[in-house]
Amino acid sequence: MTLYEDAVLVLKAYEGQPELRDLYLAHLAEHPDGMYKPCSAGHLTSSALVIDPARERVLLTLHKKLGMWLQMGGHCEDGDPTLEAAALREAREESGIAHGLTLLGGGPVRLDRHPIPAPCHWHLDVQYAALAPAEAVAEISDESLDLRWFPYAEVANVADTSVVRLLEGTLARL
Repeated sequence: MTLYEDAVLVLKAYEGQPELRDLYLAHLAEHPDGMYKPCSAGHLTSSALVIDPARERVLLTLHKKLGMWLQMGGHCEDGDPTLEAAALREAREESGIAHGLTLLGGGPVRLDRHPIPAPCHWHLDVQYAALAPAEAVAEISDESLDLRWFPYAEVANVADTSVVRLLEGTLARL
């Protein structure tokens, strides 16, 4: 199975946000290259909100280009067999937590479509949640300006609505 085929299956099984889900599926049907960055009409991305439920906190990265506190995530790569694998790879790379991250079961938590600067136009993000082990030590990567744990209650003060909704969806699933 290709990453494209996996994405179609994941999206068809996703029961939330039907209008946005259908937009993602239409995008993929129209753009066979819609999984990857070179697709100028937009492309799928995969992300994961790293949470530590035992300490009721979330790990966010201060994105280097956007200057915003966000979940870990980014572009799918040729070696990614699934959207879940892409989300987990991004979470490991950007958090510095090499071992012990596991995705919260049940598939994607949310979808988020947001504009990005040209030459591409849209990120169609498939958002997961990753559970961090209690002993996890985060390490900043080259892709961010900062990396910090925030208590659940502080996320709305530092992050945009998309991250807040992702946290709400994650906590509801927990």
